Amino acid sequence: MNVPNSLTLLRIGLIPFLMVALLWTFVGHEFVALGVFLLASFTDTVDGLWARRKNKVTALGQLLDPIADKLLIVAALICLVGEGGVAAWMAVIIIGREIAVTGFRAVAASRGVLIPASWPGKVKMALETVTLSLLILGEPVLRNLFLAARIGLWLVIAASVYSAAEYFIKFGPRLLSERSAG
Repeated sequence: MNVPNSLTLLRIGLIPFLMVALLWTFVGHEFVALGVFLLASFTDTVDGLWARRKNKVTALGQLLDPIADKLLIVAALICLVGEGGVAAWMAVIIIGREIAVTGFRAVAASRGVLIPASWPGKVKMALETVTLSLLILGEPVLRNLFLAARIGLWLVIAASVYSAAEYFIKFGPRLLSERSAG
């Protein structure tokens, strides 16, 4: 166990606190939820940087980090659907992309093909973080600025579809040709 893996586990451990802050109504719950979400998101940035700079990349970290990211995003989305902040169909597209790309990467890895994160995938994650932060605050807090959250949600959907398509177009033919050759 090293510092980056501990930060990843912290991110996973923060998810129940995020869910409680999102789903229980108490004075300031939006700000508590936002703080927990941003702290969890910050651990994602720090653990990756630390692992690469200090040469602390581990197999456990490579497995847990993307799982932690997806758990955080999915938990926030599901809670926001439950609270009426996100349409269920929008969450299904975003979550479906995560499942599809994760499965595709697992198949690729089983065939010895490593699929690194692409810039569209990184843009998608950044858009998700900003948009979910705005959605967590909600319309009562943001008022007229809540339109930015709605626009951000559409941008996240577009980035999700685009980045998934890019992975499948770039690596799909290679995986299919290796399958037919083997």
